[in-house]
Amino acid sequence: MTSKSEQSGGGLGRLVILVGAGWIVALAVIFLYAPTERVEGDIQRMMYLHVPAAFTMYIGYGLVFFASLMYLLRREARWDELATAAAEIGTVFATIMITTGPLWAKPVWGTYWTWDARLTSAFVLWLIYIGYLMLRAYGGHGEQVARYCAVLSIIGFADIPIIHYSVRWWRTMHPDAKIMTEGSPGQGLAPEMLLTFGVAFAATLALFTVLLSLRLRLERTERRIDAAHARRQQDLDLILESNG
Repeated sequence: MTSKSEQSGGGLGRLVILVGAGWIVALAVIFLYAPTERVEGDIQRMMYLHVPAAFTMYIGYGLVFFASLMYLLRREARWDELATAAAEIGTVFATIMITTGPLWAKPVWGTYWTWDARLTSAFVLWLIYIGYLMLRAYGGHGEQVARYCAVLSIIGFADIPIIHYSVRWWRTMHPDAKIMTEGSPGQGLAPEMLLTFGVAFAATLALFTVLLSLRLRLERTERRIDAAHARRQQDLDLILESNG
């Protein structure tokens, strides 16, 4: 009979294979099926990486926000573990968003970066979660650090509505939303482009799911090892005290 961990590992392995196949399909659709945008040309294909990464970042940081609230309310380690894992994977996709944006912007705007409302607020969010991850890395797994991180993630999450609606609240160089607009999803996109975006977003979301599962498993393993080492050190201290 196989153990639950072996069954889980096998299921995750199959999911990794499916995600890899999904990305092969997504890349084929992006470069072979989607039409070339009339004004921007081929560089517009960057949208199929940039926008899904941004939406996935929202999901990742939304999980951090929810898990942090649950941890503050219940003080259960499982919520802190989920917040830690989701923050790290969410920041991976935030970094993808920040790096693909300038690559798309340079041929269209003539510059890699401008400090307009959306880009600045997105950069601030990225810095907040880099700080979150640094606090996790150097602060350890203590309850005090977990509380500080939970509060920091809640503050960071408040920046997400600013990012999303900044192009409506202020005049910016960044274009308005083309994928989701009020009353008409996909306005301004050809059906082939909208389908390509859906495939790319599904592949990105599947990748996020796999990475989050792996990171959460690693986080729980690390904490079990740290707890075992702490118990062993306590036992050694007791033995030394009794012998002293």
